[in-house]
Amino acid sequence: MPAEFPDFRLGSVLATSFTATLTERRGKAVERIPTPQRLVDWLAVNGLAVESCTTAQLELARELRESIHAAATATATRDALPASAVRIINECSIQGRAAAILTPEGDRRWRLGSASRVEDALGVIAADAISIIAGERDGKMALCASPTCRAAFFDTSQSRTRKWCDMNTCGNRQKKARFNANQRKNGTAERTGVT
Repeated sequence: MPAEFPDFRLGSVLATSFTATLTERRGKAVERIPTPQRLVDWLAVNGLAVESCTTAQLELARELRESIHAAATATATRDALPASAVRIINECSIQGRAAAILTPEGDRRWRLGSASRVEDALGVIAADAISIIAGERDGKMALCASPTCRAAFFDTSQSRTRKWCDMNTCGNRQKKARFNANQRKNGTAERTGVT
């Protein structure tokens, strides 16, 4: 994949991984699918390969992404689901044509037809979002504790108290900031003789 694009943030939940194609939503936003080809790349990495993508399909994908994020955020904060987000998620789910298949290892995978369209892949993502937002899977929706991120993620930790969308990015960044703040505080205390 071209180096000029930021890396994808991949997770174990398709719908929230898709919302992570826009990160740092409350800071300096990072768009990880800036072009139609980049969406094709993301879909392929997630087992939903399509041959091509138009600008209109990219816009539909972004609309679905933001609708999933809005509904997931509402679920995490126990607010009412936004009607427009529900409508878009449902429309994308209905438009998709994909089949669930069982692998020899006992996993479910999605198979798109030979002439798969972006809409078929978006239907799979919408269906995944519906299953987690509706509470059909073991876990809970949560929001990243990073003030610049606030990504919605599906917490499947045993205690359901995970704080970060990704420990390798937001979690480490926050730990490093806390460490540096403590170092500055301790350095100031040592220089002034206050302990």
